[in-house]
Amino acid sequence: MHLHSFVPTLGILSLVSRPVTAFDEGLSQYVNPFIGSEGPDGTGFGGGDIFVGGARPFGVAKVGIDSTAANWSTAVLNGGWTPDGNVTGFSMMHESGTGGAPKYGLIAQMPLTTVQTPVNVLDNTTYSQARIGKDVAKVGYYKTRLQSGVDVELSASRHAGILEYSFPEGEKHILVDLSHVIPPCLPGDADGQFFAGGEIQIEEDGKSYSGYGTYVGGWNNGAPFTVYVYGEFNNTPDEAQTYSGVNTDPMSRSQGLANGGVSTPKFSNTTKTTSGPMNNRIGVLLSWNDGPAFRLASRVGISSISVERARSYIKDEISSWKLNDTVADAVKEWNEDVFNKVQVPLDDSANMTHVRLLYSSLYFMHLMPSDRTGENPLWDSGEPYWDDFYTMWDIFRCTVSFYHIFQPKYYESMIRSLIDIWKHAGFMPDGRSGNWNGLVQGGSDADNVLADAYVKGLRGSINWTEGYAAMVKDAEVTPYNTFDPTDFTASTKEGRGALDDWKELGYVSQDRNTRCISRTVEYSLNDFSLAQVAKGEKPGDVEKYLNRSAGWQNIWGENVQSLGFKGFLAPRLADGRFNDSGYDPLLCYGCEWSDYTYEAIPWEFNSVYGGDETFEARLDMMFKPNMSKQNLGANGAGITTLINIGNEPDFATPYLYNYINKQAKSVMQSRSLADQYFKDAAYGIPGNSDAGAMNSWLLWQMLGIYPIVTQPVYLLSSPWFPDLNMTINGDKTLRIRAYGLEEGFYVQGVKINGETWTRNWFEHADVMVEGGTIEFELGKEAKAWEKAEVPPSPGHVSLRR
Repeated sequence: MHLHSFVPTLGILSLVSRPVTAFDEGLSQYVNPFIGSEGPDGTGFGGGDIFVGGARPFGVAKVGIDSTAANWSTAVLNGGWTPDGNVTGFSMMHESGTGGAPKYGLIAQMPLTTVQTPVNVLDNTTYSQARIGKDVAKVGYYKTRLQSGVDVELSASRHAGILEYSFPEGEKHILVDLSHVIPPCLPGDADGQFFAGGEIQIEEDGKSYSGYGTYVGGWNNGAPFTVYVYGEFNNTPDEAQTYSGVNTDPMSRSQGLANGGVSTPKFSNTTKTTSGPMNNRIGVLLSWNDGPAFRLASRVGISSISVERARSYIKDEISSWKLNDTVADAVKEWNEDVFNKVQVPLDDSANMTHVRLLYSSLYFMHLMPSDRTGENPLWDSGEPYWDDFYTMWDIFRCTVSFYHIFQPKYYESMIRSLIDIWKHAGFMPDGRSGNWNGLVQGGSDADNVLADAYVKGLRGSINWTEGYAAMVKDAEVTPYNTFDPTDFTASTKEGRGALDDWKELGYVSQDRNTRCISRTVEYSLNDFSLAQVAKGEKPGDVEKYLNRSAGWQNIWGENVQSLGFKGFLAPRLADGRFNDSGYDPLLCYGCEWSDYTYEAIPWEFNSVYGGDETFEARLDMMFKPNMSKQNLGANGAGITTLINIGNEPDFATPYLYNYINKQAKSVMQSRSLADQYFKDAAYGIPGNSDAGAMNSWLLWQMLGIYPIVTQPVYLLSSPWFPDLNMTINGDKTLRIRAYGLEEGFYVQGVKINGETWTRNWFEHADVMVEGGTIEFELGKEAKAWEKAEVPPSPGHVSLRR
């Protein structure tokens, strides 16, 4: 559906913006909320799909605009904000950094300066508004000016939001559209989301409304879920009407108009309207008489439990009608919970671009998942509850390792929630949104998350007996087929859809399942994760899962050749034959759900190289320009190398030189990628932020450390700051110093806790439990400073084939 703006024929009054920051911003001032908001051509395509608006660390409410796409063939609406789209509403719930189909954009308000024809409140194509000038965004604050002359400012608490509208002279209306969602990028998309029904009423005071909406579908093809709302204004409208009309969105198996088109709304002076059996669009239109310019404020609370709970959040979290009070409270929470935990020099010698990248990266990796503890509508277990895991496939590689040391209380809560979801829903999620598991892009990667936490000693109130049982469920029980149009062959909801192959054959076959190569590799890591936890929870299982973790060797095609190298992972049929005729490891043939590999070519998934020299030569080839044959689409970012840092499978690749004691090359390659593809700019990351996964990769790069997930091991790289102090484990300090950084970034030597270090890696217990110091001596020349053993490879078990 192509959307356009309706430009009212009235004069626009220029309003002087009030200063937002009448308080100390602290370290939040170094956050650029627009990093990742655009792609290479200035549109959203190829960008980070980030959320821009008001939010708290891991908060439920993410208040911001929903906008259209200037070009629907390259639409990326997932975070609501786009650089060039028209505004259709200001809503309370969003994801951040997510690819795929949109989710949320729920509980919307839209300021209007006319409701006369051609405006039709059932059709946002008739009232969507272009924006004038540049949007303003800071931590906890967002402002835009609509073409109608209305200025909108907003902020958010954890479960509520405050919006302030500055209307020009003339008519003033607020449309509350309970049926509003971010639409599918293309009409008829199988994974589009839709309004399924609800109810809204005007309260007795005439300036408040309440109700609920039920929504279905979206990115993870989720089941219906309900959001309750209570909203109020600081000025009583002159007129308030409910409205209803047939929902003509192309929703399968729903009522609609036989001849298509858009219906006409029916307005009513009754105080309540219900969607009814035809899932009618419903809402409220509030109007203030034509008159001089004035400001109008609204506070909105949301809940998954009840209207009363939604109303209580306004009272408890946004008691003031002053927007700046909420902004100041948001800044205070962000500084205390996040930014103040990392201190770097801010004097005249500081590289402020690096400073902004540091604090911006911390910001984006704290927008998701959502802490919905106390807001679980499905069961009451007393355990924490988290939603909007998008997805374990994205965040298991290095994001959760950062949560482990940086946000231990939050992280323990997440782990407990994953286990609790298994207890009550049957499986841990790989992705989860709208209280529904899905989608599974590869393996059962919650297993990797639990293993990483376990081997690094996270215990607290986690029931690890149950945690291991949840992992065993992933490893032993094939989930039912969801017959999802994304992939009809197996479950996309949870677990391991190709598990029958894995257990019978020891690999995922091409003729029975999709993503045969990438899922084989991922199932191998999943079973290694079980072996790691089994060491402490059920030692008798260790050998079984360690042997199963070697299954990737079953698809090693020894005779497959590419770019002068021999031996690659290759598709294999269920009867044991390799299907390597015409097979090219430089191609994934789409890198999507039905292809050999997902979001990476087979070259990127290779697991064995044959001796140090061949290993090094193959790694070198990964970084050689102009070698890529695969069309990388939106995540291309101009990348011509085989390595694509815009997708998660390559996060660890530039650090692999450490495994042959050539750490200088790891430094060179990883620093080169960071410098080339990460910027303090709108086009600042190479593809989707993926719930902060991209940003967490950059954070580890800045620390000069990279975590090896499912092992208590960190590889040493090269830090970006001369002195960095980070609070870890709640009250301990990790200090990272870099002497000679002004001369160059190559490591000349390392000391850990004052001890001269000859390994290019260290263990979690060395500095990540009680804190400690890592001191780097840096210079401009590459140096082979490491002399001791290479990092461990505890998962290598050789299979006889």
